[in-house]
Amino acid sequence: MDAHLISDAQRRYPDGTAVEARFQIPGPGFSVTVLFGPSGSGKTTVLRLLAGLERADRGSIHFGGTAWSDADRGVHLPPQARDLGFLPQAYHLFPHLSVTANLGYGLVSLTARERTVRIEELLLLLDLKGLEDRRPGELSGGQQQRVALGRALARRPRLLLLDEPLSALDRPSQLRLRKELRELLRTLDIPTVLVTHDRTEALQLGDRLVVMDQGRVCQSGDIQQVFDRPTDPAVARILGVETVVRGRVESVSEGMATVSVGSARILAADPGSLGQQAFLCIRGEDVAVERGCGPSSGTTARNRLPARITALHPEGSLMRISLDCGFPLESLVTRQACLDLHLAEGDQVCAILKAAAVHLIPHD
Repeated sequence: MDAHLISDAQRRYPDGTAVEARFQIPGPGFSVTVLFGPSGSGKTTVLRLLAGLERADRGSIHFGGTAWSDADRGVHLPPQARDLGFLPQAYHLFPHLSVTANLGYGLVSLTARERTVRIEELLLLLDLKGLEDRRPGELSGGQQQRVALGRALARRPRLLLLDEPLSALDRPSQLRLRKELRELLRTLDIPTVLVTHDRTEALQLGDRLVVMDQGRVCQSGDIQQVFDRPTDPAVARILGVETVVRGRVESVSEGMATVSVGSARILAADPGSLGQQAFLCIRGEDVAVERGCGPSSGTTARNRLPARITALHPEGSLMRISLDCGFPLESLVTRQACLDLHLAEGDQVCAILKAAAVHLIPHD
């Protein structure tokens, strides 16, 4: 399928820093592309380049075959000519206007009848019926978010840009509205580019992932593939992989690699192109912990590592366990499992992980 948006542009600043917007989105139609990375990585700047609020110093941005920006030819369409909806982190609702007036603010080109019909459509779509006459200060955070989204959708944009759309909400509201937002975006059936630094939010909302760090795109592709198979250690750490360590490849046979890390040996799936060294990436949720490290008939895991608990960190309903297996390793288990095993700092345990759960990144 041909790309609907092709962005290969860069914004340079006087202090020498630069931010690149280099990715594609399929389309038209429903898809959510997530710009993901730590604070300061350039995600919002990329969104502003797409919106026309920043001017590219190099490269071009094309949408649906139209050049929105082309630095070499001096092309720069203003935001109002790009036919998009933009929802910034701060919703910027007009506090003195009602829900109806906020939704209809940008519909000046429509007749009074057309404007009334469009606002009614938005009220139904966003579950805002009964709130027409309320002002933003009389709405919950979730209701304010839906009004702000409705205003971005009012002109029926061909592309939707969302900058941390749930960041202004409290944690319980964020958890509740993630699924609701995904279903709403599916109903709209337009491509969306969404900025977040929250791993769970990215996984629940996105189809494609663009990982950014220090102004550059490090990796992009199908969201699950990128999360499962980061291409370098920096990307793995940005994606929240708890254990990223370098090891020595001892042997490769029948699709499996044996890698020594510290005093331990790990069996992992061979990704191909392995040299003498590789980085091992292991997620905490893939590491089980039990007492006793003898053979077990209850698991198919190929790696059973004697370990010592160096720290226990409660995280809500979960417990993060720091382990010394001859190298530092982290496990994430339920607090109930931790209680059932009577785990304590200093205990000798067994860390268990499947070979398929160890992602190897070749390193020369």
